[in-house]
Amino acid sequence: MQIFITVLVTFIAGAGAGLGTGFAGMSAAAVIVPLLTTFLGVDFNMAVGIALASDVLASAVSAATYGKNKNLDIKNGLVMMAFVLAFTVLGSYVSSLLPSTAMGGFSVIITLFLGIRFIVKPVMTTKEAMLSASKAKRITGSVVGGALIGFVCGFVGAGGGMMMLLVLTAVLGYELKTAVGTSVFIMTFTAVTGAASHFILGGTQPDWLVLGLCVGFTFMWAQIAAVIANKVSPQTLNRVLGSVLAALGIVILTFNLIK
Repeated sequence: MQIFITVLVTFIAGAGAGLGTGFAGMSAAAVIVPLLTTFLGVDFNMAVGIALASDVLASAVSAATYGKNKNLDIKNGLVMMAFVLAFTVLGSYVSSLLPSTAMGGFSVIITLFLGIRFIVKPVMTTKEAMLSASKAKRITGSVVGGALIGFVCGFVGAGGGMMMLLVLTAVLGYELKTAVGTSVFIMTFTAVTGAASHFILGGTQPDWLVLGLCVGFTFMWAQIAAVIANKVSPQTLNRVLGSVLAALGIVILTFNLIK
């Protein structure tokens, strides 16, 4: 019976995390952590590590799909990635010094906010308009945004992907599909760094069954979502993205309340 519950919970967690990653570059931790801690009793820090490990393949396959469709800006994402990675380590270290309390509530706010934003005020920036932004603005936004995103991602294991999407679209003026593609590209490396930091600094081995199931299910659903996202129009993507984020935000909030 326990195996059935474990498979069911990880399947739901992987589906939610994969859809969030493929459609929005969302960190898998925003969905996986509350489900694992609430229904399987997994320690918070271990759940964060498992979620970040699940992010690695899911983000990588999503980034590859966006790249094939020319919706990935690697060059201008490298500056942000450098600061995200550096501050992810710092955030993971600070997190390891604090008790495993409810530190993930911030991600719920970000998820709900962005979900509503994409529905009410869709991002309709074109690639031409995106490329017209000044280089100085991009670099400054990447440095400041990357530092903040990395620390939050390492500290709570969630919210990094959502914050990155917000910075790329609202601050740096990215076209939506390119913003999501660039976000999942950066999150691939952020997830590797964050997962390794949590397991090494935490000094514990993960539950390999839960880890394997979460990685597999998240990978599968992220691939499905990324393929769909690259085929639909910007208007449709905004609606789908907003609906998925709003639904996930409500579900996560509900889990936190009944926990």
